[in-house]
Amino acid sequence: MDELLRMENIEKSFPGVKALSGVNLLLKKGELNALVGENGAGKSTLMKILAGVHQKDAGKVFIEGQEIQELNPDISLKLGVSIVYQEFNLFKDLTVAENLFIKREKMNKSFKFIIDDKSQRERAIELLDSLNLKINPDEKVSNLSVAEQQMVEIAKSLLVNCKILVMDEPTAALTESETENLFRVIEELKEKGVGIIYISHRLEELERICDTVTILRDGNFIKTCAYKDITMKDMIASMVGRDMSNKFPTAKYEVSDKKEVILEIKKVKQGKKLDIENVNLYKNEILGFYGLMGSGRTELARILFGADKAEIVEFKVEGKDVKVRSTHDAMSQGIAYLTEDRKKDGLALGQSVEYNINLSNLEKISKFKVVNDKKAKENAESYIKGLRIKTPSMNQLAKNLSGGNQQKIIIGKWLSRNPKILIFDEPTRGIDVGAKYEVYELMQRLVEGGIGVIMISSELPEIIGVSDRVIIFREGSVAGELEKKDYSEENILSYAIS
Repeated sequence: MDELLRMENIEKSFPGVKALSGVNLLLKKGELNALVGENGAGKSTLMKILAGVHQKDAGKVFIEGQEIQELNPDISLKLGVSIVYQEFNLFKDLTVAENLFIKREKMNKSFKFIIDDKSQRERAIELLDSLNLKINPDEKVSNLSVAEQQMVEIAKSLLVNCKILVMDEPTAALTESETENLFRVIEELKEKGVGIIYISHRLEELERICDTVTILRDGNFIKTCAYKDITMKDMIASMVGRDMSNKFPTAKYEVSDKKEVILEIKKVKQGKKLDIENVNLYKNEILGFYGLMGSGRTELARILFGADKAEIVEFKVEGKDVKVRSTHDAMSQGIAYLTEDRKKDGLALGQSVEYNINLSNLEKISKFKVVNDKKAKENAESYIKGLRIKTPSMNQLAKNLSGGNQQKIIIGKWLSRNPKILIFDEPTRGIDVGAKYEVYELMQRLVEGGIGVIMISSELPEIIGVSDRVIIFREGSVAGELEKKDYSEENILSYAIS
């Protein structure tokens, strides 16, 4: 195979942080190179250098054998580099065809200032058909599923004669069937000679599509090897620098037979979408919520937290009836909710670590509605240390930290309120194997401390490895309940889909 991309001894520093040190990457035509490492390993920084978003401090970049002295987004695009980011760059109120041709519109031959919509639509149909995608080019992007939006991003890349395609966590929000369709498209692109750099924390999926693995750790290049020449255990050990044979920590607490109810959900009904009865959360357990997308797991959590309304909401906290009309009501009753989309709903990304940790509990650090700076710093520092948040300082912007550390900031924000019930919605989505382990340990420590923990997860191994009991949802109602001794993927799935 011919060489498409070579990055040699790439160096990059930010104020207070050495992001990359001597990093190498090689990509050939028709090859998929999985770029793996913990959050903060330098994967995104390396790709942003390739995309021309960041400028390298040192090192060399070669594309098709030619050294590229300068890279910016326009040059990178002209050289055939295209990146499908985890957060899509689509205009939701425009059609699929209009999104495909943003900044590359086809103009009418007679009237140069008028867009040739017919020509764009025909080319869009041709492109979507080439990918075997049944997507209407006239459909607004806002009406597409996450998987369809992902495919539109890939189609955009192919419009510009993409030679090097970077995919950042492409399956994070996809179902199993949607993931399989994505893999089919990836194989077709490889056959056409497109080189793919694939970033994912779902290491188990690499067996299906991966040719080569490049491993980074703490901004350093560890090694590149053929996927067939490395075991999963060795890959993880290289990523984290320690043995991770056990993906899930052993609980130090014991689930008591004499169960004390922390949360008693008597009935929640929301039109035809949700009808839940008799669900209890007990002290000294992590309760798992499992179900397919739209099954009612997240919908129930949002209602309990007061983020969404329902006709009937009857539940008790520590034996007392609770009325929740807003998120403020829920917070005052000791309920905290870590949303599944931390960047959209959980963080003020453009604000500091200190600001985010203190955001949900300003009364704790204020007097006469004026924030006491000393108390604010002390409170933030206590959670930065207690949760082992990796940040150059509490003044660092949240958007500049890794996914695992962003998740810890949100946890710190809620712990600052001393909650009774903490709901984790997809707590480890988009974070690496080492950071996942830390989140699991933290959840267990919360249970030991008497906090009621609910974990919503689409990952069956996570449900089985972490939760002490699981409630399975299907089509807006409870389909089943299993104790740990009865766990198996087959048992849980049979309730979720039958």
